[in-house]
Amino acid sequence: MQATRKSVTLASMDASHRSAPQSPAATHSPPAANPLKPAASSFARVSLLIYTLLIVYASWYPLSGWRDMGLQPFDYLWARLPYYWTGFDLWTNIVGYAPFGALVVYALYPRLRSLPALLLSTLAGIALSAVMEAVQTYLPTRIPSNLDLITNSCGTLLGALIGVASSTYFLRESRLLALRRRWFSREASRGLVVVGLWPLALIYPQNHLFGLGHLVPPLSSLLSDLLDTPIDLATWWTNHAQLSAEQYWLSEIIVSACGLTGAVLMMMLLLRQQAPRKLLTAGYLLGAIAIKSLASALLFAPDNALVWITPGAAGGILIAALMLAGLAMAPPTAQRRIAALALIVSLLVTNAVPANPYFVSTLQTWVQGKFLNFDGAAQFLSVLWPFLALWFLYHPVHRKVSGQK
Repeated sequence: MQATRKSVTLASMDASHRSAPQSPAATHSPPAANPLKPAASSFARVSLLIYTLLIVYASWYPLSGWRDMGLQPFDYLWARLPYYWTGFDLWTNIVGYAPFGALVVYALYPRLRSLPALLLSTLAGIALSAVMEAVQTYLPTRIPSNLDLITNSCGTLLGALIGVASSTYFLRESRLLALRRRWFSREASRGLVVVGLWPLALIYPQNHLFGLGHLVPPLSSLLSDLLDTPIDLATWWTNHAQLSAEQYWLSEIIVSACGLTGAVLMMMLLLRQQAPRKLLTAGYLLGAIAIKSLASALLFAPDNALVWITPGAAGGILIAALMLAGLAMAPPTAQRRIAALALIVSLLVTNAVPANPYFVSTLQTWVQGKFLNFDGAAQFLSVLWPFLALWFLYHPVHRKVSGQK
């Protein structure tokens, strides 16, 4: 009797087991993890836009003296090659357009890759260079050249080849990309472009250390062209506002402290909590100082590498260091607002205070020579950077950076 019950029980359990529906996990092997789909790079696209603007400004610098010389814009295409040229000029054109070619390829990824991206990038560089040279026909200080067009096109092709060869690695499989995801917030791509441009914006000589956004010189040139008469807003302002040495010193402290605080706070905004914040911030600041010193040595003389360390600049750096130490652990929203306020104050004081006579005399020893295009791009970047930073800090999409740590 007991054996009969046991056999019935086993039979019913076996039947229920056969009739029970099998779970998908039991009937199928676990699905393989789907690989991440390649995404477009906001960093590459913003970088491409800014670099294109730099090329335009450098090609048309100093953007004054426009006039019609009776030549057609594209007559230079059929002219004879220039008799006088140097290897420096050729390599400058190639190196100048190579980043453009690579950035176009990166910006097109993943929609276009390989040969289509290579062809479109090269055509874009040729078209841009052709237009830049054509417009130089109306600038008396510039000479359009078919040789420049050829070398610029070669530079674009070289950059495009590098971009095609490295796009998969840098945009999908790079260790740098893994570090970027681990250390920086998800919405930080555009901010990284702005932050990365700050040390480069310091290359152009400024009236105050970290005093970017000086609009007086370019506005003077623009008004001079529009009104067809020489206008120097700096001279006009100097005649109406004479400052003492102490006031110049105070203004330099304010500009240096606010400019440095705004830039470094924006860098902190992009970092996640697990990132080595102190190390990255210190490296960022030291890199900016190294670039500033190297630029001073190259543009003036090696002995002037540290000429920018004035008493006012040193005082501003000290005050900024104290402010940053206190704001390092502040909420991201507070950091963003203080960074924007500091940059606005620096921008206002930079444009309101007349040029320091010592700085004016220093500029007289600056010989641009072959670096005319480079100096034009550096000046444009120094003027543009504070407005790029404020755009990033105040844009609604970019405010997400403050909430993602």
